[in-house]
Amino acid sequence: MMKKYDVAVIGGGVVGSAVARELSRFQLSICVLERELDVCNGTSGHNTGLLHSGILYKKGLMRTQCSMEGNAEFDQVAKELDVPFRRCGKLIVGFSEEERLRLEALLENGVRNGVEGLRMIDRDTLKAMEPNASGNFALYVPTAGILCPFTYTIALAENAAQNGVQYLFDHEVLDISRNPEGEFILKTSQKPVCARWVINCAGLYAYKISAMLGFAAYIPNRVKGQYEILDKKTGKFLSMPVYPTPNEVGEFDVHVTPTIDGNVLVGPTIENIQQNISYDVTQDMIKILSESGEKMFAYVKRDYFIRNYAGVFPTVTDPATGKDTDFVIEASKEIPHAVNLVGINSPGLTSALPIARRVVKLVLEQESLQENVNFNPVRKGITRFAEQSVQEQNRLIQSDPDYGEIFCRCECVTKAEIKQAVHNILGVRTVSGIKYRTRATMGRCQGGYCETRIAAILQDEADMRKEDILLNKNGAYLFTGKVK
Repeated sequence: MMKKYDVAVIGGGVVGSAVARELSRFQLSICVLERELDVCNGTSGHNTGLLHSGILYKKGLMRTQCSMEGNAEFDQVAKELDVPFRRCGKLIVGFSEEERLRLEALLENGVRNGVEGLRMIDRDTLKAMEPNASGNFALYVPTAGILCPFTYTIALAENAAQNGVQYLFDHEVLDISRNPEGEFILKTSQKPVCARWVINCAGLYAYKISAMLGFAAYIPNRVKGQYEILDKKTGKFLSMPVYPTPNEVGEFDVHVTPTIDGNVLVGPTIENIQQNISYDVTQDMIKILSESGEKMFAYVKRDYFIRNYAGVFPTVTDPATGKDTDFVIEASKEIPHAVNLVGINSPGLTSALPIARRVVKLVLEQESLQENVNFNPVRKGITRFAEQSVQEQNRLIQSDPDYGEIFCRCECVTKAEIKQAVHNILGVRTVSGIKYRTRATMGRCQGGYCETRIAAILQDEADMRKEDILLNKNGAYLFTGKVK
């Protein structure tokens, strides 16, 4: 018999998980249909991890409103969800008088939007604040911050699951129809699902779901960005993101951003790939990252490169105007019980919960909902052994000897943390799933020491055959037979 839900959220990225969490404040049966095997395998796991301030966009745009709201509330959100976060500020540097004029215009735009604390600083102040940054002057944005996009997305999803939401991974939505009762029948790559409501949070594929639901046939106009990750040795030399002055059309060149875990990101590059999806990193772009990044930060050296990656951002064009859209958050009387989210690109990470609240508002305009009095907004993550005091580390080892066995030497991740990650509430059983929950394999050796040990834990704790262990997606097997 087909499983029925009140709400099916399509897409389990940061926005879909935020929507699921906010809807779980009500007495609803909710599922999240995610085409991948985890919540971090799409756009949500391939970005810079910046908490945006709202300075970049015009006043009145949906992305401006949501960015401002998300920024203002994030200290509380991070506390509730146990998400590491630092409101470190950001520098946008300039070198020429032309760039000074652009920064002054950006400052005026930020003031119009209500961004607090903005100020222009001279070279001496710039060097005092960030000695290893280059520039003759800068715009200082104190409300910006940094967070881990993996941790935040996982935290939203876990909190949603704790409040009753069911995550269905490996469930790509292939077609949508209605039964005689008006309920949605969602044909997926697994079993079909029935739901009274559908919320489209499908990210890169939202344009497809939009057409299936009967909304506009938006046209993908995707942007790809490539990044380099620098060794943690460089993290102590950079305390906040350093951006160049945006160009004539408001786009940023390569910038450098410290991560919440101590690395430094260089990027992204900007490539318009239209309807394509590509996560390849090319030698030509690595050269651009090196040359452009070094202009911002003196420690962008190949000796420090440990990994690269690419992100694809779900920009879409409105067929009616031929222009790229603002955030689209829409409902229609002609398409009852459906909410359509399209074009949720940057600053989607910052804006996830404000977007989710707007979705809830659209649902409430069509249906009264009963409050879930048992809703709990608090989620506790895995305790990171490496971040504890010596006294607390000793206490943890006494309580569980597995804390005394280091599995990932680079990141000092223990066996106890790996085991907790294997038994996560979402049921994720991939090596990347363990990585994003513990940081194991994220260090200098990139899993050279610990990846096989993680595979062994998956066999022992999850009763998996080694031939069934996947890196991150279907077909990405670690083993195809017997190995030594």
